[in-house]
Amino acid sequence: MLTTNPFSELYTLVPPPAMQSYVIVMLLLVVAGTVVDVMHKKSAKYFFQAGVKSREARTREVGGGEKASIALKTAAYDVLASGEFCNQRRRIAHLLTMYGFVLFLISTFVMVFTAADAVTSAIWPLLWYLGALMVAGGGYWFWFNIRVDVAAEGNPWYRVSRADLFVLSLLGSTTFAILWGAVQAGAGVGFWSMLFFALFIIASTVLFGSVPWSKFAHMFFKPAAAYQRHLGEADGSRQNLPPPADKPEQFGLGIKREAPRHY
Repeated sequence: MLTTNPFSELYTLVPPPAMQSYVIVMLLLVVAGTVVDVMHKKSAKYFFQAGVKSREARTREVGGGEKASIALKTAAYDVLASGEFCNQRRRIAHLLTMYGFVLFLISTFVMVFTAADAVTSAIWPLLWYLGALMVAGGGYWFWFNIRVDVAAEGNPWYRVSRADLFVLSLLGSTTFAILWGAVQAGAGVGFWSMLFFALFIIASTVLFGSVPWSKFAHMFFKPAAAYQRHLGEADGSRQNLPPPADKPEQFGLGIKREAPRHY
């Protein structure tokens, strides 16, 4: 099971070109959805205006080498380590979900485009299941433990809003992928395996097709916003703004800002 490409098992029912076309369409939906999200929310305009204001308010010039250093630190701390989360449990859940999603996405792409080959390297199915399990572990931990915690969000697990579309469709995609692979490995291609495969495709279509309405596009905006924030701290353009939430300091009226209990 863990070393067999589940997409190769469907060769007789779903030809590899059809699977490959589906992956390409999902990729195009992400690109189109992100563009629509940028235009609707005017994110590019916001970043441009924020950049202009930052340049006007800066107190020192930041050279190219320092900008490159800030970009590397942003990638290492804010992106790869999710350093913006103050709550350690939420950070771990986010990292599990993020890295699991990356593994799941890359291995899916590789296995779909090698489904017609005689043998797919055993590492890719293993990474596929590992990524799916990481997403499921981090996602369900967040949904049933962290999200319902009063100290965090305090939302009942059964309360669903549009903002939850991304995490729910992602959980659905990985969960049905695991069930499909497990049933197909045990009983071969049959009713139940095809049912879970169909649910996997539906959840994946919702995941990649709902970019303008979900938080999917946030993963592209957050690194840019974090870089802009760090750059503003370096050139002095943020000196009149409140300090970061995880760095309590004294304000003019002698009021000390307390560190938040959650992000």
